Amino acid sequence: MTPPSVQSGPFLSVRDLQVRFATEDGVVRAVDGLSFDLRRGQTLGIVGESGSGKSVTSLAVLGMHDRSRTTVTGRVTFDGTELIDATEKQLQSLRGNRIAMIFQDPLTALSPYYTIGAQIAETYRRHTGASRSAARARAVDLLGRVGIAAPGRRADDYPHEFSGGMRQRAMIAMSLVCDPDLLIADEPTTALDVTVQAQILDLLGDLQREFDTAIILITHDLGVVANTAHEVLVMYAGRAVEHGATQQVLTRPRHPYTEGLLRSVPRLHSDVDEPLVPIPGSPPSLLAVPAGCPFHPRCAHRERVPGDDCVTRRPALAEVGHAAACHLPEEPREVLAQQHLQP
Repeated sequence: MTPPSVQSGPFLSVRDLQVRFATEDGVVRAVDGLSFDLRRGQTLGIVGESGSGKSVTSLAVLGMHDRSRTTVTGRVTFDGTELIDATEKQLQSLRGNRIAMIFQDPLTALSPYYTIGAQIAETYRRHTGASRSAARARAVDLLGRVGIAAPGRRADDYPHEFSGGMRQRAMIAMSLVCDPDLLIADEPTTALDVTVQAQILDLLGDLQREFDTAIILITHDLGVVANTAHEVLVMYAGRAVEHGATQQVLTRPRHPYTEGLLRSVPRLHSDVDEPLVPIPGSPPSLLAVPAGCPFHPRCAHRERVPGDDCVTRRPALAEVGHAAACHLPEEPREVLAQQHLQP
């Protein structure tokens, strides 16, 4: 993991981001007041259960929500450019060029009508004006770098001729083809074996070191976050519940939800017969998020908070340092951290 470069302000700034979907059953608050910063050369890991708002956040940054059905408010500033109110033409000039995304499902992201090589080359030609031969060479080079054997031949294959893992690698090659300034990776190592996973993460690290790329890494794999991210943002029910330096968050969690995520993962030095400790209950419906702290119905430490603050008052998340949106006083938070550190 390389240290982030020094600059005067954040390269990407997200403030009070809210994404709402109107449905027949009501309004879905998919993202509810999210704020974070990301600097050049830095990797931000976003973790949380399915439905917590991680992928919706990434699509909002790219301006890829259907504006006729979705309400997106707040501020998203990328290198001085405001993205929420940007025109489609402005966004298209950034997507795939300065901002790229590795989608979670490459089968739906890749067109079945064009070869893998043609799709990667077209992205390169569109944003750089390169010749067909130069774009073809660039596509073959990237396919080789992400671990696809005989890339010159496989570039002429269609997506259905690739395995799931190979499609994932081809999607990564397409996202890297223009050396983006900001890369959003949504579960980039899903369905890949550990050897290829390490290769892909090394490739992302090389890109970051060479081009000072900022990376948002969305994943369920806390091991990947531990080895690649500078900071971690933990999301629950569309909100950020903990944010801080990776080492601090993963070794001294300050929110009961983060502690629950860590306890549900097997540890290398634990007893093989030791059962995992799942988080009780289920995530709330985003149609009706509980008042106060959204995690309180599942929280094992709720009784440590005096009064009914957990039920009635939404906890705030500080924008600096290692912060947790939790009503637990400081002393019980330290107990929480020590409990996690016990073998």
